[in-house]
Amino acid sequence: MMKTKEVLDLLGQHSQKALVLEYQPGKYIRPNYHITEVKNITVDAMDCGGNPDFWKETIVQIYENPDDLDRTDFMTVQKAADILKRVDAVKPMVREAEIKFEYSNPQFHTAQLFVADTIWNDEKLIFKLAVEKTDCKAKETCGITEPQAVTHQNNCAPGSGCC
Repeated sequence: MMKTKEVLDLLGQHSQKALVLEYQPGKYIRPNYHITEVKNITVDAMDCGGNPDFWKETIVQIYENPDDLDRTDFMTVQKAADILKRVDAVKPMVREAEIKFEYSNPQFHTAQLFVADTIWNDEKLIFKLAVEKTDCKAKETCGITEPQAVTHQNNCAPGSGCC
């Protein structure tokens, strides 16, 4: 998972390359994509064990333009960097916040994808994106000692403190 600062630094280092986004292994967001929104998110949460949590995220929304299906050139890294700089000038991004890309298409549900890896060559900067799995943050309170397979049973006993 990458921080906003790390992504901004990479964009600055690879400005003349194409920005390619891999949303699943071997599946890429089409070259007709646009950055349609940048969200500065504050999460103020409580887990099922009653523990408060607080963090910030940067969400970059990606949209494939159906009116531009014949496009073959990906957005340049420089153009993406310029969009983020323009956003940052009005709504400053928290550099230490995790950055995610929000995306969907007719075959892929809407998801906020974290940057799992980056690859680059002379022509492209590729962000390999991945879905973060849900998890119980109060495993000790719920009596969970290791990752459990999802079942249809309710493993939380009444009064255990687990939701």
